[in-house]
Order: sequence, then structure tokens, then C-alpha cells
Amino acid sequence: MRRSTARIVLGVTLATALIVSACGRGDDDNGADTTDTTAAGGEVQPGPGFDGETITLGALTPTSGVAAVIGGPLTRGNEVFIERVNDEGGVAGKYKLALSVKDTEYRPQTALTQYQDSKRDVVMFAQILGTDIVNALLGALDEDGIMGGPATLDAEWVREANLMPIGGPYQVQAINGLQYAVDELDGADKKLCALVKDDGYGDAYLEGVEFGADKLGLEVSTTQKFRDGDQVFTQQVSALRSDGCEVVMLSALPTESNPILTEANGSGFAPSWIGASPTWISAFGGGDLGPYLADNFYLVAEGPEWGDTSVAGMAQMLEDVEKYAPDQTPDIYFAFGYAQMWAAVQILEKAIELGDLSPQGVLKASTEVGTLTFEGLVGDYVYGTAEDRNPPRESTINKVDPSSVDTGYLVATVTNKASDAAKDYTFGS
Repeated sequence: MRRSTARIVLGVTLATALIVSACGRGDDDNGADTTDTTAAGGEVQPGPGFDGETITLGALTPTSGVAAVIGGPLTRGNEVFIERVNDEGGVAGKYKLALSVKDTEYRPQTALTQYQDSKRDVVMFAQILGTDIVNALLGALDEDGIMGGPATLDAEWVREANLMPIGGPYQVQAINGLQYAVDELDGADKKLCALVKDDGYGDAYLEGVEFGADKLGLEVSTTQKFRDGDQVFTQQVSALRSDGCEVVMLSALPTESNPILTEANGSGFAPSWIGASPTWISAFGGGDLGPYLADNFYLVAEGPEWGDTSVAGMAQMLEDVEKYAPDQTPDIYFAFGYAQMWAAVQILEKAIELGDLSPQGVLKASTEVGTLTFEGLVGDYVYGTAEDRNPPRESTINKVDPSSVDTGYLVATVTNKASDAAKDYTFGS
């Protein structure tokens, strides 16, 4: 079931508030600059976000607030890939890259303000973090003809022409996580429950849980939800324990999963937790929760175990980490940010080939780039027109090992595997 109606209401409400607040700034045109940058005489002409030498990309990400623990390493991954490209002469060996980072504080209203203030200065927004934030910006991206890269894995992004999704959607993570529970944790004979955030991210994960349960002949016994900002989870954990839940599908930010799992540990509640990728930060594995997580927690995420140089994409990233960010510790968000900029560069290379680095030229390039490839760091993603896109269906299932510092305390038990149920999941139009 799609959530387009809620998304449109949110976007229209916030955009209307922005327009009202912008009155009096002397800004008659609310749209982005549509200056043509089509090649003349073999060179791409300057335009919005491109001065003829440097391509400027935007990042709308929380550098403060509850999600900064994700936004920080994610953006550093963006930056390291940019450093690699610039050292090699730039995109297509011609044009250097720059990243303009704006702090959204993980608030849709703030993100909209930052978007409006910076949209004329970028070719595209390579990173936009937060499901509700992406939802709030979709109408503006469409109206302005600008591409944005969601650092969020909702299946709805697949069919959005103005978005540059990568990775297996949250729905796919949930489905593959359930398959693992059935195959490896006797999940077919255990009581299945869910604890999800009451927002777009939580809705997406729950959609996958419900689809996977139906495909695998399971029943979700109890679904508990919590709101943004909640830090006390006694009621939800008590309800799950009272119902006898043995497998719990979890979607939360790290600032929420920490108190959730601490409450569960303190109350003696020890189901198998199957967490979506944003539930985790590496500090958990080396902290007080480490032993509890080692016994009870499984993380569903993208790509191989950190340090697995048998995967070419991981080997390349680690080489760049050693050169450009030697203090970087293992971090799944860093890896995602690196892959996200890798995707943007592939689209920009196509735009340069087509001779047009305008925002509209980047959108056109995304329909002609073919398959985005990452050499195993994340799954390959078939592009084309939005209705023809086909995301990866693979996920990696990780266990926690408090002794495995070099892997960020995560050890892959299944790497880049797609369940039959995930392959059957269809993406709306």
C-alpha cells in the first residue's frame, strides 16, 4: 500500500508555509534557475551549480540533532568519494566536484528552508537524509526539475523520477530479515511481532514485514509503535513481552534503538530482534549492550562486512579511506554515503556525455545511464525511466560480535542474498 496521499499533504502544507514565510525577500521566482548548459563547441556550458570548472552538489543532512550520528559519517562517505574523483582529474576527467552541506536538524520544515535557499547553487542534491524529509521535498523537486538522492530506503522512491535511490528498500530488508528468521532462527514456529517508528520509515519497514509474513505463512501477533522524540519505551517493551513475542522486527534510529534495547535487556526480555539498517551504530557493539546484542540482535543492511576485500567495491573504498580518511572507523553509514556519491558520479558522467549539466540534463541522464554499478559495495540498481527501474533485492544479515573491532562489531552471516519473497515484491507506479 502506498502512502502518496499522506506524502502530498505533508509536502503541500510545508511548502505553503515556506512560500508565506518567504514573502518580502524579493524572490519573485520560486522555481530553480533553468539556465541551459547544453554543450556548444564540445564544452558543457556553465549554469546552476556549474561554473564551467566545478560541479557543486548539495547535501541536506542532519549535522545536529537526533540523526547526526547518521548524517555525519554518511556525509564523510560522500566527501571521501569526491576526494577520490577530484584526485583523478574530476568527473569524466574534466570537472572537479564540490559538496554544499546544509544542516536540516532532521526536521522537514528546516529541510525545506535549506532546499529553497540552496537550490539555485547546485546541479543536484546528492544526499537527502530522512524518509519524512524526502516526502516533504518531493513536490518541490518535481516542480523545480531537480534530482535528489534519498539517504533512506523506502520502496516509494523507486518510481519517483526526481529521486536517485540506491540499495535495497526497507521493505526488502524486512522481507529478507524474516526469511533469515525462518531459515536460521526457527522463526516459522515462533511468535512474530513488530516495533516500529510511527513515521514514513517505520511504515516502510512494516509494509515489508506484512508482505513477508504473508508470503511465508506467518502472522504478526503484535505491532507496537512509538513517536519521534520518545525516549521511554517501557509500555511498548512490556506489551511485546506480555504477548510472548519471540521474533521482533525493529525500525528505529540509533537514539531510539539504544533505549529500546536497554529496556528489553533490563527487563529480561530476549527475543530475536531483526533490525533495519538505521537501528545501528558501531558504538553499540563495544558498549554495555554488546553482550545482549550478540545473543539477540541481527542487523539487516547493505553490502559486505567491513574489511571484506574479496568484494571489489569494499576494497576500493578501504583504499580511499586509508588515503583520505585514515581515522575513519568501520561504519555502515559511511559506506552508504560513499556508494551514494558513486551513483551521483555515474549519472553526472552520462550528463557530460550528453552535453548538459543543467538540473534537467542530470534528470535526463538518469534515464539513460543504464545500470548503476558499485562492484558489490551495494547491489547494482537498474535505472531508466522511473517506471522501468529495478532495485536490488539483496540484503546482508549481520550478527554482533563485541570482539570484532575491525569490522565495526558486525559479522556477516549472510552476504548480499535475496530471498524468493523479496524477489516477488513489486514496486508501485
